[in-house]
Amino acid sequence: MSGLHLFSGCLVAGILLAGCSSQRIVPESIEPLVDRTVKFQDVLASPESHKGLVLVLGDEVLRAKRLQDGTQIELLQLPLEDGEEPSLDRQRSQGRFFALQQEFLDPATVVEGTRVTIVGEVSEAKTDRLDDVEYRYPTLIVKHLHVRPVHSSDQRQPGFSIGVFGGMGIGGGSRGGGGFGLGF
Repeated sequence: MSGLHLFSGCLVAGILLAGCSSQRIVPESIEPLVDRTVKFQDVLASPESHKGLVLVLGDEVLRAKRLQDGTQIELLQLPLEDGEEPSLDRQRSQGRFFALQQEFLDPATVVEGTRVTIVGEVSEAKTDRLDDVEYRYPTLIVKHLHVRPVHSSDQRQPGFSIGVFGGMGIGGGSRGGGGFGLGF
């Protein structure tokens, strides 16, 4: 029976380790094509001279809209941190760009504020309105789009919680109290 327990323990440990392994952001098939030496500010300054390069960029979705030839996503570039996750600090952004998803992508699935990591091929620059001025957006053709899960401390997460509280007062007498709460 102890051999069975040892096997079960190893099986559970293996499943837990597999579940904890990091998810690959850039697919293996695309990784050899990625140029990690080119910086976003270089592409922003001269998209034409970087045409055809495949880059990995961290971003926050500003808006998305359907076009005849795909879905155009306007993104705020954010530096990548550990795990190729976009920074939370918008002040570190170096600008905006467009990403063109050539297959159908419902704009409702990439809502404003969603953080994404994009593997894309530099295509060209496109001029569009940004408030009252013309803005030159570098454009990337999406090869791979990784949508980051939303983490918000303001959102109530489903689950079980337990709270313990108590109190004590001193005055004309001794008073104490305590309690136990469950929340769902």
